[in-house]
Parts: sequence; structure tokens; C-alpha cells
Amino acid sequence: MQKKIYSDTSLSFATFASASAWGMYWFPLRIIENVGISSAWSVVIINACPIIILLPLFLFSYRNLRRNPKSIFFSALMIGLAITMYGNALVETTVIRATLLFYLNPILGTIVGIVYLSEQLSKARVLSIFIALLGLLLLFSEGNETGHPLNIGDFYGLLSGLFWVLGAASLKQASSVPIIPLTTLIYISTTIFSIIFATLIYSDTPPETSLVITILPSTIFWSIIIFLPSFMIIFKVSQILFPGRVGLLMMSEVMVAVISA
Repeated sequence: MQKKIYSDTSLSFATFASASAWGMYWFPLRIIENVGISSAWSVVIINACPIIILLPLFLFSYRNLRRNPKSIFFSALMIGLAITMYGNALVETTVIRATLLFYLNPILGTIVGIVYLSEQLSKARVLSIFIALLGLLLLFSEGNETGHPLNIGDFYGLLSGLFWVLGAASLKQASSVPIIPLTTLIYISTTIFSIIFATLIYSDTPPETSLVITILPSTIFWSIIIFLPSFMIIFKVSQILFPGRVGLLMMSEVMVAVISA
């Protein structure tokens, strides 16, 4: 029997703290946009940058992917879509709307956890679902009353939560996969989907090299130093805890997003 290394409390704290960093995910996207790069390509750049660090490490550990290849590639595709959708939601709608719609995922995560992973439904989880539904009702009400109806960015935010839950549930089934190859595949998947969005959906031309060089220092700071460790922690925790619980713990991002936006 494998010894339990981390307690649920320590995992919960790590997830809560790491997700808080995600609350600032919108900020470097705005920095990149402000130099004249389109919003769709800003999502590409912020997600492509960590591959510079991850790819060399991946070459030494890719053999570990043979342990559970179907689950890991499915997770990479789903989470890649989720992050792509979320990044584009942040630049298409308000930060608060995108974040709140993404964090309907505890509802979806609970359903997937019960049906797919045999998770037990607790009273606390029922309460969290009720609060999430109440938040959704208020969001729709606010959109109608303020003259800012829901748009494509809100749809992206909702879909990002769905894809995240599907990916997280698959991660739970691939708990033995090392974090480096997992994270590398997720970032590659995210970058590919982001390029597809930028070129095919938005038809934006790639940014000039001089503009990319201009924002490279700040992009490296945010994407590699701040976001990459946070993502890796959450990916690892998703291999251990049920997706519904991970979704609840990640809601610390909502508080940071609301305060900082």
C-alpha cells in the first residue's frame, strides 16, 4: 500500500493559495494587449512562454506517460481547452463575469464525481451548489438590468468550467503520472488551442517580433514565476482530491479577481 504523503488539510491549503494567484490571470493579458497585441494572441503568448522551461524537462521524463496514456492525453486536451476558453473569456467579457461563470464548475464537478468517481455527496457540497446557482441567477439578472447582456465571453467562461471538470476527473484516474510531463502536455495543448482561436476564430495576424520582445520580461515573470508553480500544484492536487472539492477550494480566485479587477 502506498503511504499517504500529504494530508487533506495541506492539499486544501496549497490549492486555496495557488488558486489565489489565478485571480490575477487577467492582469498580464491586459499588459500584453496594451502594447498593441491582439487579445487572442495575448492568450497564446502567456501560455506558450512556460514551454521554454518545461520542454527540456519533459524530454527526460516523457517515458512516464506510458503508465496511463489515454487519461493523461484526454486531461491535457480538456484542461488545455479550459484554460484557452478562460483566457479568451477574460478578454471578451468582464473579469468578474468570466471568473464567476468558470466557477460554476463545483456543480459540474460534484455531478462528475458522484457518477464517474463514486464520490459521496455531503451537506457542505449541497450548500456550495446552492450558492453557485444563486450566483448564476444574480449574474443573469445583473446582465439584463444594467444593459450589459451576456456575450460570447460569458459563453467561453461557462465552457471553460465544463472542460476543466472533465479534465480534472480524468486526472483523478491518472494519479501516478508525474507532474512535469503532465504540465508540459497541458501547456502545449493550451498553446495549440489558443493559436487555433487566434488564427481561425478571430482571424488575427501574429504579432510583430519587436512587440513580443517588448513584453517578454513581464510575461516571463507572470507566466513562469507566478502562474506555472500555481498551475502545477493544482494539477497535482487534482490527481488526489475529487474535482468538486478542488473546484470549491479554487474559488479563492474569485475573491482576488473581484478585488483586483
